[in-house]
Amino acid sequence: MACRITELVLDCRDPELLARFWCEVLGYVELDRDDGDIEIGPPGVGFGGPQPTIILSRSDEPRAGKLRLHIDVNPTDREQDAELERLLAAGARPVDVGQTGEESWHVLADPEGNEFCLLRRRVAEVRSVK
Repeated sequence: MACRITELVLDCRDPELLARFWCEVLGYVELDRDDGDIEIGPPGVGFGGPQPTIILSRSDEPRAGKLRLHIDVNPTDREQDAELERLLAAGARPVDVGQTGEESWHVLADPEGNEFCLLRRRVAEVRSVK
């Protein structure tokens, strides 16, 4: 028997802002609200589906500095350059972490500065099973 990642929890100052951002980036929807926290996930699937949900947990003091874990995303319906433009328009910003410029990925930050990477390879969209 093994475990499976079902939720990722991200401490943040403004769960509303980050819920909107990550829903736009991932095509997720709001699933639940509990005591200021917002859980988002794939539409029509919810908790326990093939993709983990994300809980945006309100914190007055989210961890500062580089996180030990970051999110990587891949485009599903367009090439990397077009997806980069979409993410920047949604509120992401480029981040310099010492890249050489030769990498096949882009390092970005969400509106609260949490780093994530946009990878080059297109992947198939995960569709809900009904």
